[in-house]
Amino acid sequence: MVKKYGELYLNARKALRPSQGDNASVYARELLSLASGKSVAALLADRELYASEEIEEKLNGFLARILAGEPLAYILGEWSFYGLPFLVTPDVLIPRDDTMAVTDLAIEAAKSYPAPQRVLDLCTGSGCIGLAIAHSVQTARVTLADISEPALRVAKQNVANLRLKSRVTAFSVDVLQPAPRFLGQFDLIVSNPPYVTTQEMAKLDVSVWAYEPHLALEGGADGLDFYRAILKNFDAALRPGGTICFEFGFGQETALTELLQAAGYEDVTLRKDLRGVVRAVSAKKPEA
Repeated sequence: MVKKYGELYLNARKALRPSQGDNASVYARELLSLASGKSVAALLADRELYASEEIEEKLNGFLARILAGEPLAYILGEWSFYGLPFLVTPDVLIPRDDTMAVTDLAIEAAKSYPAPQRVLDLCTGSGCIGLAIAHSVQTARVTLADISEPALRVAKQNVANLRLKSRVTAFSVDVLQPAPRFLGQFDLIVSNPPYVTTQEMAKLDVSVWAYEPHLALEGGADGLDFYRAILKNFDAALRPGGTICFEFGFGQETALTELLQAAGYEDVTLRKDLRGVVRAVSAKKPEA
């Protein structure tokens, strides 16, 4: 029997409540919008209208995927970060609010250099950090880099979607190898590299472990393998007086600060995320 849009929404919200809690309403609206092809505003206006059986079937399919643990972002194919819409697929991590901390630090650092600022976003994934910088600092020239070709395809599509092709380029780069000379030197290097420890990988929520790319998650026994590699291999790509910014995992700030200081970096600054967790660091390479 066909149901009204309002009924479909209420049924979806009820089904999602046990797993999504307070987010159930948002999830239900977004999934019904996707299934029907209507905007959320249109659904509110049409709540007393009857939906087709095809729409109900699509909605039930989306609900089954959510209840199996699949992230909403992968079903929608898009996620917002720093006020910008980003294409996301299972080839890239979903941009998270945690990453706003390192993005804020990087934008502040970029603005401190004369234009045109050269910025390198390593392990870029969807390109969300580098593209947020390019959008916020309109004189910046940004290079996105990742070893994953599927991730680079997503990043390049986001460059095009955000109309930033004139100032943003993307290349295949392996941070475990010395920086390619053709990249030149940068005022700012920023990275959200893999930092989940090997032991922690087995404890990740199913929505992360089963759906998001492990290549972008696992950072070795102590989670710091990629930081060591970047500090070693990309030191020559950061100009004297340049800034390096990293996102890192819970409780890694002391170890990462020690790595930066051992590598000769100065003016180490830590930044908390929106939940009050220390999540990002910036440091300067000496001028001399």
